[in-house]
Amino acid sequence: MVLCCVVRLRYNGGGNASLFFKKPIPRHATPSKRYYSSAPDTLPDLPLSGIRVLELGQLIAGPFAGQLLGHYGAEIIKIETPKTGDPLRTWRELDVDGTSPWWRSIGRNKKSVTIDMRKEEGREIVKKLAIKSDVIIENFKPGTLEKWGLGPSDLHPHNPSLIFTRVSGYGQTGPWSSRPGYASVCEAESGFRFINGFPDPETGMLAGPPVRPNISLGDSVAGLHAAFGTVLALLARRVKNDQGKPGGQTVDVSIMESMMNLMEGIIPEYDRKGKIRGPSGSSVTGIVPTNAYPCLPSPSAPQSPTYVIIGANGESIYNRLMNAIDRTDLTGPLYTHNNNRVLRQTEIEEGISGWTSVRSVEEVERVLREADVPTGRVVSVKEIVENEQVQARGMIEEVWVDGNGGGVENASDGARTGWNVKVPKIVPVLRGCDTKTRWAGPDLGQHTEEVLVEELGMAVEEVARLRQAGILGSE
Repeated sequence: MVLCCVVRLRYNGGGNASLFFKKPIPRHATPSKRYYSSAPDTLPDLPLSGIRVLELGQLIAGPFAGQLLGHYGAEIIKIETPKTGDPLRTWRELDVDGTSPWWRSIGRNKKSVTIDMRKEEGREIVKKLAIKSDVIIENFKPGTLEKWGLGPSDLHPHNPSLIFTRVSGYGQTGPWSSRPGYASVCEAESGFRFINGFPDPETGMLAGPPVRPNISLGDSVAGLHAAFGTVLALLARRVKNDQGKPGGQTVDVSIMESMMNLMEGIIPEYDRKGKIRGPSGSSVTGIVPTNAYPCLPSPSAPQSPTYVIIGANGESIYNRLMNAIDRTDLTGPLYTHNNNRVLRQTEIEEGISGWTSVRSVEEVERVLREADVPTGRVVSVKEIVENEQVQARGMIEEVWVDGNGGGVENASDGARTGWNVKVPKIVPVLRGCDTKTRWAGPDLGQHTEEVLVEELGMAVEEVARLRQAGILGSE
């Protein structure tokens, strides 16, 4: 809350108006049925409360940006295809209701509205929602929204302050803009995949295929950039509006460029020194020692990985490490400063692994922590969920999923049926702001009538007609 107040003073002169947004849109009508949700739409102390985001994307990159914005208070109205919805609803593991638990996480705090955007009448409804929104997030192939009459030039005349956050493989411009952009491909073309794997001992370049992280990293990194860019655009809009100017703009996010943004000094090193960085296995080029070191199998968890990560590239930390493992012969002038240790990397790494490989993970951690050397074992998701630090920080949330849809009580005994699902808490933590998951990813189309009746003022009878016509899908 302190952060929110400070920024308001900077841009709002200390008034009580919200940070970024226009006045809340009035409710136009009262629906004919009771709507159920597991928590309030927004909480007033969140920094994005009052911001309305129309999420038109699917799968990972765009929806991950929407998940982040929704966690900090934005109202996320997610448009989904009738009957099928976001494909991620049925990706990977499926729960007892046939829905992916992953969807319950990435779809949290969102309102699901089913509209067939392939039909003109459906696009008109989306256009009306866009005119009443602050942000559109989309990750279609560039040109798709323009083809549907929903691009910036179509909507800015009706809502000059609308922000378009557009995620694609290669950006909205350039000779590659029309290419389909998949995260795996963009990770390769950004140079990221080239530095992941094991090096050829002669050339230092890749020996065999690159190793990929077992997640869609490029999508999530692009989603982070999209959320960050959206907040920047909202700040810029506030300044423009104070000057009497329209605040709408486009946030152009490329998966390839987002991955390039992670590449640290690789490009300037190539430019100035002609150095092409290759893969480095489990270490990192030019920093010694930092690596994964083998240990004996753990008696308490024989199926867990038997590796520890040790990072001891600081001068004093390195000396403490060598003292702790009784290898003071690897200290002194020849090992002082990182550049000297890089020249003797093989000797140093063999000295450390020779010590760890005859000890259990528990013993290695105990000895090195007593010496104040950064170390941690390689763990699976099971250990993460049970981790005392994770639990103490509240980094795992349990969120209720209604087993019979929308929180409706069981007609026979009045009991609510459902289950809890654990999801990772969104970070960063804002002290004084009660950021928490308000509801799990909703059932497909769960909020269709609520949004169209309350936000667009449609009559219930009109919504029923649109359902019958297949524009909205069936309940």
